[in-house]
Amino acid sequence: QVQLVESGGDLVQPGGSLRLSCAASGFTLDYYAIGWFRQAPGKVREGISCINSRINSRPGDTYYIESVKGRFTISRDNAKNTVYLQMNSLKPEDTAVYYCAAVKWGGSRCPVGGAMFDYWGQGTQVTVSS
Repeated sequence: QVQLVESGGDLVQPGGSLRLSCAASGFTLDYYAIGWFRQAPGKVREGISCINSRINSRPGDTYYIESVKGRFTISRDNAKNTVYLQMNSLKPEDTAVYYCAAVKWGGSRCPVGGAMFDYWGQGTQVTVSS
């Protein structure tokens, strides 16, 4: 059974850091692109980062939306079958439920848009507030 489980969400002060984890079971991450998405109250879900599979011409290629570039880093631990999102210099506008998602992918670039992903976790709440 394919399953993604996020963890690491918390309440943090502005300027603080968190590391989110996305643990996969039932499949091997090597063949999958993994995306991180977030949804704030009253806002549409947005894709914020992605790390590509290892079975294409640009293995491990990463993508970030402009608003998190330089602050967030996505990485993968293949031995643990887990993808991480390190979030630094957090801002109140980063407050949202964060989701990871997976799709088996051979393209040279990460897929764009949540509709491209087949498997989703349950989400983890990140709140940035003083």
